[in-house]
Amino acid sequence: MLNEWAIAAGGNARTGLEDNVRLGRDRLAPSNAALVRRVVEICHRHDRPVAGGQEARRILALRAGSDAHVGLTG
Repeated sequence: MLNEWAIAAGGNARTGLEDNVRLGRDRLAPSNAALVRRVVEICHRHDRPVAGGQEARRILALRAGSDAHVGLTG
């Protein structure tokens, strides 16, 4: 729900099992991929672009090959 609000308001979103383990009130996320898929769908509904890994690293000022796994809308 917070990602929906952030994306709708023009902000960025963060997702993954380290942030949230649920896809809904009574439904656990089976994987990080399921959570990422949901945020990408939200971005598409709000006509927002999704940053790929390289762009996300640039936005977050991470070096290439960093161990950080990121995904952003922007």
